[in-house]
Amino acid sequence: MIGKVPTIAPSMTGDFATLMSWADKVRKLKIRTNADTPADTAKAREFGAEGIGLCRTEHMFFVGENEAEKKARMAAIREVILADTTEARDIACAKILPFQKKDFIGIFAAMDGFPVTIRLLDPPLHEFLPKDDNPKGQEEVARELGVTVARVRERIEELHEMNPMMGFRGCRLPIVFPEIGDMQVRAIIEAVIEVKKQGKSVLPEIMIPLIGTVEELIILKKRAILVAEECIAKAGVKVEYQIGTMIELPRAALTADKIAEEAEFFSFGTNDLTQMTFGFSRDDTKGFMPTYLKEKILPVDPFQSIDVNGVGQLIDMAIKKGRESRKAKTGQHLKVGICGEHGGDPDSVQFCHKVGMDYVSCSPFRVPIARLAAAQAALGDSQRDK
Repeated sequence: MIGKVPTIAPSMTGDFATLMSWADKVRKLKIRTNADTPADTAKAREFGAEGIGLCRTEHMFFVGENEAEKKARMAAIREVILADTTEARDIACAKILPFQKKDFIGIFAAMDGFPVTIRLLDPPLHEFLPKDDNPKGQEEVARELGVTVARVRERIEELHEMNPMMGFRGCRLPIVFPEIGDMQVRAIIEAVIEVKKQGKSVLPEIMIPLIGTVEELIILKKRAILVAEECIAKAGVKVEYQIGTMIELPRAALTADKIAEEAEFFSFGTNDLTQMTFGFSRDDTKGFMPTYLKEKILPVDPFQSIDVNGVGQLIDMAIKKGRESRKAKTGQHLKVGICGEHGGDPDSVQFCHKVGMDYVSCSPFRVPIARLAAAQAALGDSQRDK
């Protein structure tokens, strides 16, 4: 149920619970989860997650407590996309804010006392509109929003991209349409304030996605702080929060020293970082990946386990450059984690331990695997030291 926190009934008992307790005593990596709803959050807590490493806000528009709410959520985001002016986008964003705030309240409450990393909106916008070969869907959207079918078709054509994964998404969205980013930051901070008033501890981390230049981060961080501080001053409640970024582009890894001067944390989005480094589309490797594995061109599918020799070098370099730069400028430790599904792969967890990450994040049902793999990595260190 969106916005409601299910009762958490621990499901790990007996020998399995004992094994997990042993693992927790020796591991150094924290284990977080990728979760977008209070229900997923609660399930991850059952499995021992120590926070959320990735909450994907775009997923929240496809769910709801009932069909009416699902339609209302989708209609609101479509209204934002079809808006022609700043004023129209502000009006549409005001309709989205209560939904986002309700979701965040449920997630923060379920993760009481643990950090929650929320990624600002990061989909290609065309995903929220009917395809250009779906005239009935276009007519339905036009009726819902009170616009002409021609306007819907025009917007679909405007948003069409040859390669949407490398197009108008991530941080590019709030730079062009700052109203969207403002609304999301406001929803996050207002949710934090409400949950704190309930006596719960909340540790929000606002993550700006797809940064390629430090200039992008500077612009969006400054705006996020203005919105957050306005909400905090209005409520009169002390709120601590962090603003960081997702390292998922090779350029971001190469310039990590500059980016770390502004970011309070790094989270490696290894799915996109792997795509961008190899030039492979994760969704389109079926035609050649089996042959690559059979011919031993690649030892494993790099979307299943981190490519240590290529992608891994970028990660290792970015961590070292980022931490050195952050320490020199602020005297602070740069928190670093991973939020791609690699976070639940044992070999990838071993690599994350080796390069000194603070945590890994994976889907709720892979949390126990990550806990065990993190312990094995730490025990491996102990054996090598003997």
